[in-house]
Amino acid sequence: MARVIAVCNQKGGVGKTTTTVNLGAFIASIGKKVLLVDFDPQANASSALGHIGDGHRTIYHGIVGQVEPLETIRPTQIENYHYIPSGPHLSGAMVELVNVDEREFFLKKFLDRLVASYDYVFIDLPPSLSLLTINGLLASNEVIIPVQAEYYSLEGLSQLLETIEMIKSNMSHELKVAGAVITMFDRWEQLSQEVAKNLRANFPYPVFETEIPRSVHLAEAPSFNQPISIYAPNSAGAGAYRSLANEVLRQVSLPAEPNLQNIKEDIDSFGEEGYFAA
Repeated sequence: MARVIAVCNQKGGVGKTTTTVNLGAFIASIGKKVLLVDFDPQANASSALGHIGDGHRTIYHGIVGQVEPLETIRPTQIENYHYIPSGPHLSGAMVELVNVDEREFFLKKFLDRLVASYDYVFIDLPPSLSLLTINGLLASNEVIIPVQAEYYSLEGLSQLLETIEMIKSNMSHELKVAGAVITMFDRWEQLSQEVAKNLRANFPYPVFETEIPRSVHLAEAPSFNQPISIYAPNSAGAGAYRSLANEVLRQVSLPAEPNLQNIKEDIDSFGEEGYFAA
């Protein structure tokens, strides 16, 4: 059965799309069949993989039933790595679906017709807690949360985790947090070190050992419509995502769920006692 993993953070600019694109690329490079679903109307993941299309066979057209699921799938430069593009039409889905029954399950119903053909499905979600995000989380069985190595990236984590808990309890959906991944990490910078230390000490779920560095190559790769494994395979950024992919592949089973009774207080207290405390 495919692992369906949403990559999610309500804050933009934390490396969410970069993580989705490159994690999928490295996992596909070892022979796993991988599908990336771009569920963000900004369509950055689509452009990063070289999408230039007519705009009539995107994920939007698939979830509203205008095209068959197989018609939306595109190949990438990597064998076994496919993607479903997004586009501006997807923004309108929130308005169109708001009064429709089971509006939270449109993406799940769509992907249920495809997941049997893949080992991994990664869903790149928009940087907001919206109906699109809820659809993505309900279509997934796991979530990875990129966290930028800056103080403000920690703010709002409690709201995201509460949303995940709400989905599990109110909608009876088994959604595991595979872990948080620290992005834009500078090992020479005190702030990066303190963010990593606090996240590892207080985050109630696993934090991946791999830390994704700030990297010019990672920033440049999307403009060449290539994942880092093709654009700069020997760069530090490529090495980091290769390591993260290996960690994800080793997750045969996820750890038991933590007690989330005081989760909001735990997350919100990250900076209360002085973020640079020794």
